[in-house]
Amino acid sequence: MAKLDTIPKRVRSTAKKYPDLPALMSKNGDGDFVPVSYQELYRKLKAVGLGLHGIGIRRGDHVGIISDNRQEWIIADLALLGMGAVDVPRGSDSMAEEISYILGHAECSTVIAENVAQAEKILSQKEQLPKLEKLILFDPSGRIESPQLKEVELLHFSDIVDQGERQLAEKPDFFDIEVDAGQIDDLATLIYTSGTTGEPKGVMLSHRSFIFQIERIYDYISIKAGHRFLSVLPIWHSFERAVEYIILNIGATIAYSKPIGSVMLPDMRKVRPHWLTSVPRIWEGIRSAMIRNMKKEGGIKLAMFRFFVAVGEMHATFINMFTGRLPDFSKRYRLLEKAVALLPILLLSPFKLLGWALVFRKVQEKLGGNFIAGISGGGALPQYVDRFFFGVGIKLLEGYGLTETGPILSVRKESHPVFGTIGSLLPDIEYRVIDSEGAIVPPGHKGTLYVKSPQIMKGYYKRPEATSEVLQDGWLNTGDVAIFTHGGELKILGRTKETIVLLGGENIEPIPIEDRLNASEAIGMSMVVGQDQKYLAALIVPEMAKLEEYAIANSIPYVQSEELLYNPEIQEYMHDEIQQQVNPKNGFRHYERIFRFAMLPEPFEIGEELTHTLKIRRDVVYNKYHHLIEKLFE
Repeated sequence: MAKLDTIPKRVRSTAKKYPDLPALMSKNGDGDFVPVSYQELYRKLKAVGLGLHGIGIRRGDHVGIISDNRQEWIIADLALLGMGAVDVPRGSDSMAEEISYILGHAECSTVIAENVAQAEKILSQKEQLPKLEKLILFDPSGRIESPQLKEVELLHFSDIVDQGERQLAEKPDFFDIEVDAGQIDDLATLIYTSGTTGEPKGVMLSHRSFIFQIERIYDYISIKAGHRFLSVLPIWHSFERAVEYIILNIGATIAYSKPIGSVMLPDMRKVRPHWLTSVPRIWEGIRSAMIRNMKKEGGIKLAMFRFFVAVGEMHATFINMFTGRLPDFSKRYRLLEKAVALLPILLLSPFKLLGWALVFRKVQEKLGGNFIAGISGGGALPQYVDRFFFGVGIKLLEGYGLTETGPILSVRKESHPVFGTIGSLLPDIEYRVIDSEGAIVPPGHKGTLYVKSPQIMKGYYKRPEATSEVLQDGWLNTGDVAIFTHGGELKILGRTKETIVLLGGENIEPIPIEDRLNASEAIGMSMVVGQDQKYLAALIVPEMAKLEEYAIANSIPYVQSEELLYNPEIQEYMHDEIQQQVNPKNGFRHYERIFRFAMLPEPFEIGEELTHTLKIRRDVVYNKYHHLIEKLFE
């Protein structure tokens, strides 16, 4: 039996095993999802591979892909990998200068663009991209006006497919021969990190990185052939990439949607997915939408919803206590916990069942009726969001990883999810937690997490010094402050570089404070500041709808919504909201409290203040609002 040691070999094997099962689902012009079987998918890969070879793509070439989620993306990706080429992906919301840097640094002579808008963005940087020769469009509709068009060869993806189809009869085995030539340590992709600081760095991931995860992940989540996944995350990002390869390896289905409530929720009812992978911000958005809709209902329905959510959260807490699914950082006496939890479970269970029948069953129906679990990654899942979904009976499996690790390092086990953790590391990953003194510490003690595993990147492309800063003797410095439970589960406490040190020497992790602030209905996003200051302050992106609602209820006059940001009564309201969230009762020390704040007139945007996984780019925010931040400490 041939080794299944590359992604294309795995997909070919699945196509032979499940030829008629749907591999991909995309919308047609009428908005209906149309399936592509595994047999059809692999035939398309063979055709595209031949077509790409026909225009000069060879083993080892770097090919850019500037596009958002669509089935052509994964087809192009798998065809390139099958031909031994390396893809260099980025989303369509990237800035022209960012794309120019990435494509130039990666030495791409051929680039695939989603549409005319992306093509013109790339062509606007042609002077900085002297090696660019060919531009391939997924969507050819529209006209390119750029004068730089005459300097490159413009091709349409459909023509590449047609060219390959014509050659298939003469060369039916060509693509398979190329696939067979692939090796596990071949470079598969160059993913440039958005980063919260500095220039993007090209993370070199081999097939080994993805194969390592594929061979271990099914012990954590029960994905089966025929299951459906709704894809909403940026497909170029390492988390979504790994998930899609895991799906295609097992014979499940990828249905492409968008992370927008008005699109995603109707698509869930159409597709009826078993799984959804997403970032914390989207889970937070789903929770907020559910609460907002119930508030519109008002009356008895709102009261019932609030009551049964509270019951569900309490029931989940005691169930977790009874079953040993609470994190154990200090070797607690589990037998006593079981005894304490038993009576509340017995008392709450009838109400939990009633809540399911009256309220939460409808939530499951809105998710399509087949929903098994959501997988959250790309950032820390706030505990209030985690607790809410536990309470309403929707299982969330939080995972953790970095682009540099391909990315999945850990995930909660579906069979035994430990609340408040990101699960145990995948088998065969070595780890160390090292404190500020350089000592390796045991479970229950925090420090910087280092990992060693075959899945770790080869390095940063053409950046040996940057590589050596984080990767030495096979050990990767994750840059994350971590703590392990005595059961082997991992919890991330923050980033080492995000740590704020006050003038008094207090080390503070801003993310738990920001997560708590963001739990307020009046706060959309927040960023805590205070490095080298006497106290903490915060930049607040308010939920303007909530401020307007408060203004109307309290007869506060205004013409433009922005006026509310400077209204003394609104300022007092926001001050009270902040103090209600961050205080000793909620587990915060006195020096972690927010003493001053400023409300921002504009939301944080992806590609500006936010990375593509919705993490705050702190340096960008500091630079943009440095005058405002300085005033907070005057």
